[in-house]
Amino acid sequence: MLTKNRTFRLGMAGLLSLSLATVAAPVVAQDDMADWDAILAEAEGQTVNWHMWSGSEPINAYVDGYVADRAAELGVTLNRVPGDAPIIVQKVLGEKEAGKDDGGSVDLVWINGENFKTAKQADLLVCAWAESLPNRQYVPETGAINNDFGTPVEGCESPWSSAQFAFVYDSAKVPEPPSTMAELLEWIEANPGMFTYPALGTTDFTGSVFVRSVLYHANGGFEDLLGEFDQAKFDEASAKTWEILNGIEPFLWRGGETYPQDKAELDNLYSNGEIAMTMTYGPGEVGGLVADGIYPDTTREFVFDHGTIGNNNYVAIPYNAANQAGAMVVADILLSPEAQLLKKDPVEGFGADPVIDFGLTDLADEFAAIPVPESVLPIAELMKNSNPELQSGYITATEAGWVENVLQR
Repeated sequence: MLTKNRTFRLGMAGLLSLSLATVAAPVVAQDDMADWDAILAEAEGQTVNWHMWSGSEPINAYVDGYVADRAAELGVTLNRVPGDAPIIVQKVLGEKEAGKDDGGSVDLVWINGENFKTAKQADLLVCAWAESLPNRQYVPETGAINNDFGTPVEGCESPWSSAQFAFVYDSAKVPEPPSTMAELLEWIEANPGMFTYPALGTTDFTGSVFVRSVLYHANGGFEDLLGEFDQAKFDEASAKTWEILNGIEPFLWRGGETYPQDKAELDNLYSNGEIAMTMTYGPGEVGGLVADGIYPDTTREFVFDHGTIGNNNYVAIPYNAANQAGAMVVADILLSPEAQLLKKDPVEGFGADPVIDFGLTDLADEFAAIPVPESVLPIAELMKNSNPELQSGYITATEAGWVENVLQR
């Protein structure tokens, strides 16, 4: 738990304050990528250290089971290494500053948003490889895929999943869920102690997306915040945001005197019945949590009529990765129709929405036939009026601002 006025080190601010001294950006030649058989041959016998957020047991099981098994069939050993993206990027940057330009400890990283921007600006990633993966043919080429929180991808990362923010609630305690942010704020005040959100300024991203949702509401929408970071616009919108968040704080769990450290702590509060709502950027996982008896059977999801925030997430290869060919093989497995199909299954996988177009595959009927548990919103309902993420500068400013203006107030 994080308690108000507690002093702690802000992860991303610390990262961004590090020297971004650069060397020439490493690039994999397109001619080298064209021969996939050569990549497979080079990858055989390699062990890929995939450093990734590991706060979801269903995701961990999917990676350690299905993905690792498919990699093994191609002679590649997959080693999942738990970690958070800001710390992983900092690790690679530290190796670069120490002159370790090959044989790096990180082969693959789960990444997006401000962490991707930081890594790309510091020339920490292999580029010009992702579009050449065989299974890339199933990914629709859209602005949403090719721009990560406003930063052009340019082949420096390969898409893995799409995500949509949703609220999760116990329908036995909340018969009629809010349909707008304004209604949610009213519900919080009318039901003291039954809602909270994870602290920002940690490596967890869940609280951050909730506060950005409040920022959109305080600003009257997101449209005029799109594009490059604008300090004046942020100052105006964030001032209203801090006022709203400080206003609801006395009505939060434990009177807002302490916040969950991360989504895992938030989910535990919900599972134990201490709060009536939790939240997720992976709504499909809820079906499995209900099936496993972790969440009550009365669990349901809701999004606002005006939509919630959605984005895509990716995997990237550090410039000094010791096993780059193996990392490419794993990234291609993640994009395969079979892997994307299983991942979408809320019980056998973890319910994540695909980044491929199943209409381009032979598994369209199987995808359409995936059952949707009663606890999970159908994808059309979930993604209605989906709101885009802002340029990563807004995320960094929001997280730092929340610490200063809410937590330490």
